[in-house]
Amino acid sequence: MITAIIIIAVVVVLVLWVISVQRKLVSAEELTKNAMSQIGVQQSSRWDALTALVELLKSYNEHEYKTLKDVIASRRNIDSNSTAEQAQAQEDAFNTAMKQFNVVVERYPEVKASELYNNTMDSVNTYENQVRMSRMTYNDTVTRYNRLTRQIPDSIVASLFHFTEKQYLQEDQAKKDMPSLKI
Repeated sequence: MITAIIIIAVVVVLVLWVISVQRKLVSAEELTKNAMSQIGVQQSSRWDALTALVELLKSYNEHEYKTLKDVIASRRNIDSNSTAEQAQAQEDAFNTAMKQFNVVVERYPEVKASELYNNTMDSVNTYENQVRMSRMTYNDTVTRYNRLTRQIPDSIVASLFHFTEKQYLQEDQAKKDMPSLKI
């Protein structure tokens, strides 16, 4: 009789522990999804600001406008179910579009004198900082989540419920190198 009570008590404690760990893993996974969703929101705002800049170009050169409009049309929304690779692909697409836009602005210096250009570029810079902060938040939540999925004994429950390791967002290699300060 006592043996049966001990076995039942151990099983109950074990079940409660599994439930507790599973809830902790779900919570951590939801935080990573939320962080990825925040990246999507910030990237979308940044794309909207770039679209406003491209609309400004329309009055200067129709061909340049259409080219950049096509690039913007290829953007994909990032949501909570997006992967780090998808978020990075959108980051790369935005950087490509901004480089093209900057080339056009160099050809038409009068664009820089526009108050709309200056205000919108300020917005782009603000959104750029928000994307950077969102990426840092995402990587922090992924660190916590991955730690849970890899550390024993929680890793046992993680593998039972198919919680897998998430990928980090990688920083652009070109941004890591110190820029040349030679004039």
